[in-house]
Amino acid sequence: MALEHAILVSLLEKPGSGYELARRFERSIGYFWTATHQQIYRVLKRMENDGWVEAREVPQQGRPDKKEYSVADLGRAALSSWLNEPIEPESVRHDLAVKIRGAAFDDPAALVREVERHRQAHAERLAHYLSGEIRDFTGPQARMPAAPGGALDAERELQHVVLRGGIAYERMMIAWLDDVLATLGRFDAGR
Repeated sequence: MALEHAILVSLLEKPGSGYELARRFERSIGYFWTATHQQIYRVLKRMENDGWVEAREVPQQGRPDKKEYSVADLGRAALSSWLNEPIEPESVRHDLAVKIRGAAFDDPAALVREVERHRQAHAERLAHYLSGEIRDFTGPQARMPAAPGGALDAERELQHVVLRGGIAYERMMIAWLDDVLATLGRFDAGR
């Protein structure tokens, strides 16, 4: 996937400025596809030059006008083309897994703190995902589906299924890291 596709999806969900896009990447899309503010602005400019997005000036009081971007017909066509292309399943590149295997040639128990740090990071991300799920999808304040006639709201349902995937991934990582810690603990106990 290219950053362009993530930007197109975000702009189709809601038009916005480069700053607003960067904030969305920090809050939601960034958990699955990361980009710096500079990358987002650079790619937006290229997409505008290529006719994939359109920008309009939005006046602001007390601040400079901002550019609000929306997806142009060429951008929709590019996204549609990409959505219909097959992609290869991703291979996992996991530095911690290599460290764990390499620990057999050093002191396995020395990795405990690092594994605990990773486990804490995954637990925090899981908590963030779960609170977002309650806020946006399952809790009493969640926005109700807006599709007419009881039809499924594709945007909401697909956002939620991606979030559920993130939740499942974080739960799997925590369970695996618990297993790693138990395994490392056996080496420490054998001293």
